[in-house]
Amino acid sequence: MIRTANIGDLAAVVEIYNQAIDAGFQTAYTHKFRPEEKEGWFHEVIPGRYPLFVYEKEGRVAGWLSISAYRKGRQALAGAVEISYFTDQNCRRQGIGSSLLQHGIDACSELGYHTLLAIILEPNIASARLLEKFGFERWGYLPDIADFNGTKCSQVYYGLKLLQ
Repeated sequence: MIRTANIGDLAAVVEIYNQAIDAGFQTAYTHKFRPEEKEGWFHEVIPGRYPLFVYEKEGRVAGWLSISAYRKGRQALAGAVEISYFTDQNCRRQGIGSSLLQHGIDACSELGYHTLLAIILEPNIASARLLEKFGFERWGYLPDIADFNGTKCSQVYYGLKLLQ
């Protein structure tokens, strides 16, 4: 079941994010977070504008998806949003990412956004394939912008135009 996140989900959301940090090349963060460090981020979630959704499976959070402003405060970009998603490492390859991404696309359409962006690290092939499955196209490439203790990698922008 996919639903809007509540503060009680924060620890699980952070744990899933920390799994991505540990795995490497799934986020540009290199140090894990404690839930209290992400409370400010959580309180920036605006359900009717920039929601955070969780996929609940058997009473626990198995994945999450956020919709956030792209280049916050720049009015000409208000119709574009960034979409981010993460799945619990023990729940991968079960369709959770696909369900979350479809839900996010639908929500963005309902909220009136016209452009979705997903910014990933190039080694994250699974995420690239998921985005492409839903019609996202590679729109931008920032070569060797990320440095993981001497291992450099590129960042890739994927975009999707929604019909209005």
